[in-house]
Amino acid sequence: MFPSHCVTGTPGADVVDELKPRPGDKIIPKRRYSGFFQTDLDLTLRELGVDEIVLVGVCTNICCLYTAADARNLNYKVTAVRDAMSSFDEAAHEYALKEMEKTLGVTVI
Repeated sequence: MFPSHCVTGTPGADVVDELKPRPGDKIIPKRRYSGFFQTDLDLTLRELGVDEIVLVGVCTNICCLYTAADARNLNYKVTAVRDAMSSFDEAAHEYALKEMEKTLGVTVI
């Protein structure tokens, strides 16, 4: 299994200054590859009446893909922003975007 990364308590989870949460923002710590796995993300979004998400982040072929899959399985409409995602492996990045679009029905822009 790929090592933990971008999860609570790891350097990859640090938020850059330009994206720091503002007062009143809800922070939902990520525990595994998917932002939905064992978190309050689904519950929080449903309480807010959200049915569509825009997905950005790293790694496209790991965290972004698994979050997209969980979101689609929970019936969210998902848009993935190609230029706001990245991976250490360009071929895997492209594969994940294609998988999101062709298999999961994600809109990739």
